[in-house]
Amino acid sequence: MTLDNLKQWNKIHMIGIGGVSMSGLAEHLTHFGFIITGSDAKESENTKHLQKIGINITIGHQNKIIDQADLVVYTAAIPANDEEYMYAKQVGKPMMERSEFLGELTKCYQECICISGTHGKTTTTSMIATCFLEANLDPTIEVGAYLKQIKGNNKTGKSEYFILEACEYVDSFLKFHPHTEIILNIDNDHLDYFQNIDNIKKSFQKFTERLNETGTIIANLDDENTYDIIKNTTHNLISYGIENPKATFTAINIQKNKFGFPKFDVLKEQNFYGTFELNVLGTHNIQNALATIATCDLYKINLKNIQNGLLQFTGANRRFEKIGTYKNIPIFDDYAHHPTEIEATYKCSQDIPHHETWAIFEPHTYSRTTAHLNEFAEILSQFDHIILSEIYAARETNENNISSKDLETIIKKKNTNCIFLNSYEKILNYLKDNIKENDIIITIGAGTINQIGYTLKDEKQAQMN
Repeated sequence: MTLDNLKQWNKIHMIGIGGVSMSGLAEHLTHFGFIITGSDAKESENTKHLQKIGINITIGHQNKIIDQADLVVYTAAIPANDEEYMYAKQVGKPMMERSEFLGELTKCYQECICISGTHGKTTTTSMIATCFLEANLDPTIEVGAYLKQIKGNNKTGKSEYFILEACEYVDSFLKFHPHTEIILNIDNDHLDYFQNIDNIKKSFQKFTERLNETGTIIANLDDENTYDIIKNTTHNLISYGIENPKATFTAINIQKNKFGFPKFDVLKEQNFYGTFELNVLGTHNIQNALATIATCDLYKINLKNIQNGLLQFTGANRRFEKIGTYKNIPIFDDYAHHPTEIEATYKCSQDIPHHETWAIFEPHTYSRTTAHLNEFAEILSQFDHIILSEIYAARETNENNISSKDLETIIKKKNTNCIFLNSYEKILNYLKDNIKENDIIITIGAGTINQIGYTLKDEKQAQMN
């Protein structure tokens, strides 16, 4: 590994340092000996952690810190009128958006493994990372959620391997320099930027063109859009799938144990490769495991390490994660915020013995809710009970004047057990008044809806104490 392309900057200031990717990047740079400062609009667990490891962080703005920086790195989430951002431009400081700088970091590694796709990136990145750790390969890791194996969302290793979650939003992954690309799936999302599926596919096509001549693509042949992208590739191609027998790696003899966790055999080029067991639910996670197996096989990780790594992985943070119980009723949380992801969440819920399901859904962004309104209604209506909170705005303003009330109206035509409640307090009270023995509760969304589950859980713990 060489950091020659980064050594021109010794002092780096990071605007929006509390974000998942930004905080991980800051920690990597600290390990490498760079002097890092940062700012964020609000305090978070990430900012507290970074402060503990010695990074000087300002909550709010402090322009004078920028005067001392050699480079300013900023997250795309900050507004164009951010005070520090405008000041850095005004005084002529060198500036880079997060993904561009992360791309510079990927140049430092001989083996940069980028995991892309509309759905499943965090889980698959975590699975691959866990297997590489099991094989003692000491990778550098950057993942979009807390991974218990590394006690965080990042790890700075000493090997040539960089395992990286590669997001397509605003074409971020086109800044990276991968040696291996995993394409899990390509779906209609981030339409506020891409506008349509054709533009999304074009972006992934450009991503494949980032590979050098010796690079490898690992792709899901069950996904039609992915197949369209890779069918004419001249790069080394390794494929996987459950439904497509032409794939290099396929899963057969799929079974589920009493807890709903899958066990299956894998064929490589139609020859028996091995038997695998997972401690995560759902057919989509068999797909993610196949992508992991294909990647690990490419890097010559032995079968036992792959089997053990996958078995040790019990899920990434907020990916159908059991966070506790309330009156013996299990509470799960899932980051799902796209109809395809919610469908996978629903299927996971059906693998668990239960009486009735309670889906507490917080739509994420106005643009996504508008674009997928009917699809959200279709899949959510399959749960026994649906509680809707107001839309989580994230980075957006409500230009379409849309509300969760609109979603409630459509869902009620399919399932009358749907209600919109405009505060977390009302949702909590409604749940406590209506849930019954053997029900399951699932909070769904990429915002802060998981607070519902943690509040219920904490109330039970308080009663026990």
